[in-house]
Amino acid sequence: MLSNWLTPERIKIIDRVASWEEAIRLSAESLLQQGAISEEYIAAIIRSHHETGPYYVLAPGLAMPHARPEQGAYKTALSLLYIRQGVSFDADENDPVYVIIFLCALSGEEHLSLISRLAELFSDENDLDALLKADSQQAINRLIAKY
Repeated sequence: MLSNWLTPERIKIIDRVASWEEAIRLSAESLLQQGAISEEYIAAIIRSHHETGPYYVLAPGLAMPHARPEQGAYKTALSLLYIRQGVSFDADENDPVYVIIFLCALSGEEHLSLISRLAELFSDENDLDALLKADSQQAINRLIAKY
């Protein structure tokens, strides 16, 4: 269940951020504090963005930043940042991004397991739309509990 991974302390709701870099750092904050990732993991995502663009912006309003396990992942974990005013990731038609689901996994198997759960949520148009508009902890928790 996604609710096992996206626990209340890993979900944060804010009004705005100044940049996509700040959004990445804020979305990673709880995982960094819990020892799931290193600073290098965050730096690798930002570096990749500068080199190849916003590869992790999956759909309008939705981003899922991640890096390779060897770049500083210590535990398999997820976090969610909801930005009420959205932020531009220079992702053309997918901007602004409101929901950032930060992912780190220790193995390809764990990565695929988490991705498949998230894909179920993302493929349900109504639930994805509800997630992009769910600006309260309770609304987010209700949606996550379904998966």
